Amino acid sequence: MTQTQPTVTTRTNAKARVVVAMSGGVDSSVAAAMMKAEGHDVIGITLQLYDHGSATGRKGSCCAGQDIHDARRVAETLEIPHYVLDYEARFAAKVIDSFAESYVAGETPIPCVTCNNEIKFRDLLETSRDLGADVLVTGHYVQRLDGPNGPVLARAVDADRDQSYFLFGISPEQLKSLRFPLGGLQKSEVRDLARKFNLPIADKADSQDICFVPTGRYTDVIERLKPNALEPGDIVHIDGRILGRHEGIVHYTVGQRRGLKIPAADPLFVVRLDAEKNEVIVGPRNALTTTGLILRNVNWLGEKPLVEVASNGLDLYVRMRSSQQPRAARLHAAAGGTVMVELVDGEEGIATGQACVFYADNASDARILGGGVIAKTIKPTPDAVLNSTVPAMSAGSL
Repeated sequence: MTQTQPTVTTRTNAKARVVVAMSGGVDSSVAAAMMKAEGHDVIGITLQLYDHGSATGRKGSCCAGQDIHDARRVAETLEIPHYVLDYEARFAAKVIDSFAESYVAGETPIPCVTCNNEIKFRDLLETSRDLGADVLVTGHYVQRLDGPNGPVLARAVDADRDQSYFLFGISPEQLKSLRFPLGGLQKSEVRDLARKFNLPIADKADSQDICFVPTGRYTDVIERLKPNALEPGDIVHIDGRILGRHEGIVHYTVGQRRGLKIPAADPLFVVRLDAEKNEVIVGPRNALTTTGLILRNVNWLGEKPLVEVASNGLDLYVRMRSSQQPRAARLHAAAGGTVMVELVDGEEGIATGQACVFYADNASDARILGGGVIAKTIKPTPDAVLNSTVPAMSAGSL
């Protein structure tokens, strides 16, 4: 892409009032320091997202007690005002509860996506506007570039740190008020800047994705919120045979091989979770192949309406996991609202509840065109899998 990374300015080209979301980690701290170095009026805000119990002492946690303290220390070093906002109730309702509900429904959710969509780029952005800020700045690794028709999102320069997979839900209107100063930097450069700015957290470990899980066991959170979710049920082969018992479908995810405790001549994998029947469906590896996806909660970042550009199919690239390279796909959008993704080469082990993110191409700085949540997968029929024939298609089930 040839667009340029914008600077933070106001309409009069004067110094801007900037709110920086400060989690207490290296990335957001450097973002705040960069804004201060540019001469802006910087306000640091840290969100208290969950309780100050056992999670606060876990290495790699974020938005907890120690992290709030670290953010305050950084703000003092930079000599900027710093505020802590209690977002516990809304975080619990919008992120933690939906996380548990999604798992109980047999999905594998991504709480970071929900947090970005519902908390950081909605609620916090509104708060920053209430404070009279021109922009909200975060430490995410993604590029906001000036395109011919307005700002666009693109993958970060540091491919290993690129967080575009988690940010597809940003709306075009929100993008106008957001800045991501780390998108054009390598992580090593960010660490160097932290030391250059004499930040007290320069060597702090990076945070983990599921910040609100105290022990690292998400099933503990689900059991506390949904005590009936861990009911035993059957483990069923795709051919209909009952092979064993499970202790709750939340213990399993699509693609899982270990921990099934089922004797079998050939390896078996979790193919699907049937929450309605409380069944774990297993089968051979070729049963993991997904050839298409039905999406919900789709956000489109293209200039023209999605139905207009994809009614007859739109060739693009997608990611179903944050760590994978974009895969060739064809996007279909119907006037009734159904959005389907056809995977050109197929993909193994795709779970509902995950994100499917759209990219214009497979370049390292590819533009992000939006994305959605995987509601259903399209797979070969059981007979096709077991007989290794050319697959017929059935949406959402095996």
